[in-house]
Amino acid sequence: MHQTFFFKLLAVLATSAVTILAFATLNSSQVTVTAAQDSETQGALQVLDASGKPMAICPLKHTSVKAEISGFISRVVVTQEFENPFKDKIEAVYTFPLPQNAAVDDMTMLVGDRTVRGRVLRREEAQAVYEAAKTGGKVASLLDQERPNIFTQSVANIMPGEQIKITISYVETLKYEDGSYEFVFPMVVGPRYIPGNASTGSPVSGGNGFAPDTDSVPDASRLTPRPVAKGMRVGHDISLEVALDAGVAIENISSGSHPIDMQRPYVSQAQVRLKNSSVIPNKDFILRYDVAGKSISDALLTHRSEKGGFFTLILQPPDRITVTDVTPKELVFVLDTSGSMSGFPVEKAKETMKLALDSLYPADTFNLITFAGDTHILFPEPVPATRENLQKAQTFLSSRSGGGGTEMMKAIKAALDPSDAQGHMRIVCFMTDGYVGNDMGIIAEVRNHPNARVFAFGIGSSVNRFLLDKMAEQGRGDVEYVALSDDGSAAARRFHERVRNPLLTDISLEWNGLPVADVYPQRIPDLFGAKPVVLTGRYTAAGTGVVRLKGKMSGHDFVRDIPVAFPDAKTQHDVLAPLWARSRIDDLMGQDFNGMQGGTMRPDLKETITNLGLEYRLMTQFTSFVAVEEMIVTDGGTPRRIDVPVELPAGVSREGVFGEGDSAQSRPSGTMQTFASTTSSGTNYNRVFSGKQVSSVSETVTVRSGSAAKSKDERGGNVGGGGGGRGVGSGVGAGRGGGLPASGPGPAQTNVDALIEPNPSPDEEKRQLLLTKLHPSILAVVERLKTKATPGADEVKFMRGEKAEVQIWLTDKSPEALAKLKELGFEIILDPKSAKLVIGRLPIENLQKLAELKYVRYVAPQVSS
Repeated sequence: MHQTFFFKLLAVLATSAVTILAFATLNSSQVTVTAAQDSETQGALQVLDASGKPMAICPLKHTSVKAEISGFISRVVVTQEFENPFKDKIEAVYTFPLPQNAAVDDMTMLVGDRTVRGRVLRREEAQAVYEAAKTGGKVASLLDQERPNIFTQSVANIMPGEQIKITISYVETLKYEDGSYEFVFPMVVGPRYIPGNASTGSPVSGGNGFAPDTDSVPDASRLTPRPVAKGMRVGHDISLEVALDAGVAIENISSGSHPIDMQRPYVSQAQVRLKNSSVIPNKDFILRYDVAGKSISDALLTHRSEKGGFFTLILQPPDRITVTDVTPKELVFVLDTSGSMSGFPVEKAKETMKLALDSLYPADTFNLITFAGDTHILFPEPVPATRENLQKAQTFLSSRSGGGGTEMMKAIKAALDPSDAQGHMRIVCFMTDGYVGNDMGIIAEVRNHPNARVFAFGIGSSVNRFLLDKMAEQGRGDVEYVALSDDGSAAARRFHERVRNPLLTDISLEWNGLPVADVYPQRIPDLFGAKPVVLTGRYTAAGTGVVRLKGKMSGHDFVRDIPVAFPDAKTQHDVLAPLWARSRIDDLMGQDFNGMQGGTMRPDLKETITNLGLEYRLMTQFTSFVAVEEMIVTDGGTPRRIDVPVELPAGVSREGVFGEGDSAQSRPSGTMQTFASTTSSGTNYNRVFSGKQVSSVSETVTVRSGSAAKSKDERGGNVGGGGGGRGVGSGVGAGRGGGLPASGPGPAQTNVDALIEPNPSPDEEKRQLLLTKLHPSILAVVERLKTKATPGADEVKFMRGEKAEVQIWLTDKSPEALAKLKELGFEIILDPKSAKLVIGRLPIENLQKLAELKYVRYVAPQVSS
C-alpha cells in the first residue's frame, strides 16, 4: 500500500514543472516540497534552499550586474533573467531600484537567440504598444520609471519553462571625497509609508503593491512591491562584478556591505566581484577605494557630435584651512522613529545623534524632534546647550523606539517653519531611512525654507537616497549615509566639522565669454568636505580661455583661475551627452516637485522632459522603453500576472513595518484590515488596503528514498483544491474550513489526496492531454478531423493547404526530439538555437500524434499578421 502511494505521488510530482525545477536545483537525498498558498502563487509547490528555508516560486531567477568604471564614470549593465515555472503563460512584473542619478539609456530583450532593442516612447504610447502586444500574444517588455530610483519591469507572455533576458544599461558619475571614490548599486526597494486618503476601487496607476493609491501619493501601488512571505526568502538572487580602471594607483579597496573577491592585474586596475555568486538582494552594495595622492586634478572632458558639444568640468577643492567657527549656532535634530526604523536602525540613529549632541558648544541653542505617526518636540523653542538641557535631550532620546507610520511632512514643517521669521540661519539635521511615498512633496517643502540648512543622515542598509540627496541639495546642506555596521562616531565627527568649518561656500563660476550654455547645476552647492565641483553643460563652438572659481573660505574670499580649451571635434566621451540630458531633466523636475508628486506637473516642463528623453534615449517619468518580439505569437489570451516579491532590507523589522498581522501579503477583500494613520494636515483617517486575501496553508509533502510520508499542519484553512488540466478548481478544502474555488488559469490550489485519486479513464486522460497541450484553435482542427466538419474561420490564419503552421514549445530540444517531429512530417521554418521552440508546418492529420509526444509542452498556431 505504501509503495503504491509512493509511486502515485511521484507521478503527480513529475507532472509539475515547478517540481522539476525543485529536483533540478536540489542535490540532496531528501527533497522537501511545500504546497504553499498566497495570493499570487496559489498551489505552487515550493522549493527549500540549502539551509531549509522556503524559497518563493518566482519568475525572476537571477540578476547579473556588470560595471565598468573608468575614472569617475561608470557604465553598468544589469541583466534580469526571467523564467516561467508555472504551467500557464505569465506576465512577470518586477519593481526594483537603480541609482538615483543614473542615466538609463538602453534596454534590450533576448528571446531565444533573437535580440530586440527597446524603443523609447512617450510613457502612455509605450504602455499602449505593450498592452497591444500582450493582448495579441506577443512576447513584450516594458520599462517604466516611477521615481528616479524606482523602476518597474514588465514582461508579457512568457511561456511555461521558457526564459527571457532583459538587459538595462545606464551611466553615472561616482561620488568622490577626500581621496576616496564610492560606487553604489541598490538591490531592493524599501517599504514605503503612504500618507493621504486611500483611493477607492482599483488602483488608477495600475500597480499591485501592498499600499493603495492615495490623494497624496497617486501612484502608491506602483511604489510598494510586496515583500516575500514571512519565514521565506525570495526565489531570485544577484551576482555583481566591477572592472575598475582608475587611471592612477588604487589603494585600499573595500566593501563594508558585502564580502568580495578581488584581483589586481595592475596598480591602477582591479577586478572585483561578490564572494558569493548568488547573493540575496536585500541591501545596497557599496564599494569604496582610495587613489594615490588623496587629491583630484582639474579636468575638462568634452564630446562633440551632430547634437552639438557637451562637457563635464571637474574642479579640485581647495585645501582645508583648520579654522573652527565658534559662532553660536541654532541646531535642530530630527529623528525618524517609525516602524521601518524599529530595532537596529533607530538604535544606530540614536547613537549617532547622541554623539552629535555631545559636540555642541555651550553658546549653541538646540532642539530635538522625533516623528512617526505623530511629531514630538522636546522644547517649545531651541534652548541653550547647557549640561542640564543636554541631559534632558539624552533622556528623551533614550526613551524613543521605532513604531508607527512615517508622517515626515509634519516633522519637516515643525523643524523648518520657524526659520522663515528668523534673522539667523537654522541648521536642521534629519536622521531617517526615507521610506515614504511622498518624497517629491517633501523635497518641495524643504525648498520653500531658504533660511535653513538641511543636513540629511540616511540610516540603514538600503535607504531612499533620492530623497536624502535632494533634501540636502535643496536645503543647501550635505548628506551622510550610515550603514548599520558603520561607526556612528565617525559620522558625528564629520557632521560637526561640516557645520563648524565648511570648506567653501557661496560658490560661483565666471566663464569670461566662453561659448557655453545650459550649465548644471545652476546653483553650485556649498562644499562641506573635500569634494570636487562638478559641472556639466553644452558648448556651441571651439574656444580657449580661463574660468574663474570664486567662493568664501572661513569668511575670506577665495579665487582660482583654471585654463580650459573646447575642441572643434571630439568623438570620445559620448556618455557626456546623456549625462548632460539627465542633469537638465533633474533641474526641470526640481522646478515643480509638487506637480511631479501629484501627477499634475506644469505642461511646459513635462513636455521639455519628454522631448529630452526621446532625443537622448533616456528613461524619465514621462518616457519608457518598450520591446516587442514580432516573430513569435503565443496564445492570444491574457497572461496571468505574477508580481516578483522582494526582500525586506537587511535590518528592517517586518513587524515594525507591517505589524503582527503581516498586512503586506494581501490587500484584503471581504475581510478588511484598517490601519489608523494621520494625514499631513493632522486629521485622522483609516487607511484601507483592498485586494485579494488568501489564507495560508502549511501542508508539506516530504519525499525520501524508499518511503513517503505526508504531514498536514491544520493551521491553514479556506484553501481550495484545483481541477485538472486548465479547468476551474472544485473547491476541495485542505485543513479547516470550506474550499474556495480556484480562479482563472494557473497552478491549481494543491490538495495531495485530491490529486492522487480517483484515477481518470484512458479516454479522459487523452482528452486532458489535448486540452493541456493544444491551443484551442489547434484542438478545433483535431476535433474537426474526427467529425469531418467544415473548416472553421480561424483556420485560415495558420493553415497552408493541408498543413498547419505552428509553434511547438518543447520540454527537451534534443536531436532525438527533433527527429520525432520529422517522423511526423514536421518542416522547420525557424529554429531559435537558445530557446526550446521550433516553428514550422505539420500535416494536420498528425496534430494529435504531436500532442502525444513526451517532448512536446504546448502547440500554438503561427498566425500570419
